[in-house]
Amino acid sequence: MAKWLTTALPSEGPIGEAWILSDRDDYPSRVTAGPLKGCTIAQLIDRSPKPFLGKLAQRFHRFPLLLKFLDVHEMLSVQVHPPDSRVDLIPKGETGKTEAWVILEAELGSRVYAGLKPGVSAEDLQAISKLTVNRCLASFSPQRGQGVLIEAGVVHTLGDGVVVFEVQENSDVTFRLYDWDHIDSKTGQQRPLQIEEALACVDLTLCPVAVGALQNETMPPVTNELLFNDPHFRLWRLQGAAPFVVGAPDEPRVLVCVEGTGNVEFDGADFILEKGVVVLLPAVLGRCRFRPDTSVTLFEIAGPECA
Repeated sequence: MAKWLTTALPSEGPIGEAWILSDRDDYPSRVTAGPLKGCTIAQLIDRSPKPFLGKLAQRFHRFPLLLKFLDVHEMLSVQVHPPDSRVDLIPKGETGKTEAWVILEAELGSRVYAGLKPGVSAEDLQAISKLTVNRCLASFSPQRGQGVLIEAGVVHTLGDGVVVFEVQENSDVTFRLYDWDHIDSKTGQQRPLQIEEALACVDLTLCPVAVGALQNETMPPVTNELLFNDPHFRLWRLQGAAPFVVGAPDEPRVLVCVEGTGNVEFDGADFILEKGVVVLLPAVLGRCRFRPDTSVTLFEIAGPECA
């Protein structure tokens, strides 16, 4: 995890998750420099909703996405997230949760489980165990650079030595079906499961998840791969060594640097972007110029498209 971040990790205990852009009360991201230093995203939206969110201001009162790095040494719990339509299962103030991963690192034994094998029933999932997980869930060995979209309602897990970048709806609602008999070091007990709620969310008709880019475009001076085009978010992987355009009119965009360094140029000023740095471009900025120092790889993330 440490090599993907610009801030030091806490010294105590293993760190498996870093929220790198968060508009949540329990862990708000803050402006790092300039006259608004220290302000949270929520405060910026409250002061200037339209300049910040653009056309998204009609639908959202907080930033609709949560961005993370995950460093998963052991398998995460077998879990599922509710769709936005299941308001009966979503706590007040939350939403459903569709998410997606870009694989950054993977060891030889790493595994991603995503989706059900044909014929799996709710009864099979209710009794899932170490002996049956491979009979119930589709899986694959992840490779660096792959994109994996996990729609709400898809049963999933990953681990055994994999690092991913995650984009998701701004929600923290997860229901566990099975937790590999892990013992919580803080309580000495197995973590609670939410089997009834999880089964209520599972879409038994969804096929195993496919991986890869939806669209590849080489438009000098940048290679542009559309990895995810979901109703909740879009993500492009941009690679190049010469200046190229980032941002879009009337909508916020987020830039995450995962390789190389460069500068975002706006209104005569430069804003440094290096590995692990996150830059949120408010909607009012529109298009900006990105100037790489050397070959660079960026993720550019947009929220939902608005009609």
